[in-house]
Amino acid sequence: MAEMAESVVIVGAGFGLSASLARKCFNAGMHVTLVARDIEKIRHIAEETKAMVFSCDASEPEQVKELFKQQDRFNRSLDLVIYNPSARVRGPIHELDIKKTKKALEITSFGAFLVAQQASQRMLQQGHGSIFFTGASAGVKGFANSSVFAMGKFGLRGLAQALARELHPKNIHIGHFVIDGGITSLPQNRDDDRLSADSIADTYLQFHRQSRNAWAWEVELRPWVERF
Repeated sequence: MAEMAESVVIVGAGFGLSASLARKCFNAGMHVTLVARDIEKIRHIAEETKAMVFSCDASEPEQVKELFKQQDRFNRSLDLVIYNPSARVRGPIHELDIKKTKKALEITSFGAFLVAQQASQRMLQQGHGSIFFTGASAGVKGFANSSVFAMGKFGLRGLAQALARELHPKNIHIGHFVIDGGITSLPQNRDDDRLSADSIADTYLQFHRQSRNAWAWEVELRPWVERF
């Protein structure tokens, strides 16, 4: 009997990295699901990758639950879930808007928890799966006037690190990707001075394919000219 194709759910889909991930996964023979608050902006990549599209605010628990209930109806294994959303609120701490700060944290880290919770429930039942989180250099070093982004990305990294220790022994691969540098989707980047969205997507797929006798939980990506 033919082996069933894998499936991927990309949360926080949009231009750039998400589009590259969708294409790479589709070309690898995977069923693709794209999730975004504004689904109109991803119609073109959905058509290109024959993806299912769902509207969801990942920071809202009931919407996330409904998203995964919808996935259950397709009777497919849940092989790879990628969490991309993040939100920035810039400025000195004494001037930051409290409501905007709270929402940014909900999007960047609390939403990741909600998605990971729903994904892990299903992966534990099926006995395998990968959950990946798109991080940033702000998750390992905080910058001035960027305290909100640092809080969100530090929380995201902490979640990933804890889940790796909890779920790796249960055959669920956790990945956290520190994206350190600007990303470009342009096919021609002569100086290679910006991260290529396609190259990052290649790394995600390589990470997903790692043998479990040598699993990593984190990788840091930067162009060759980016300072450490």
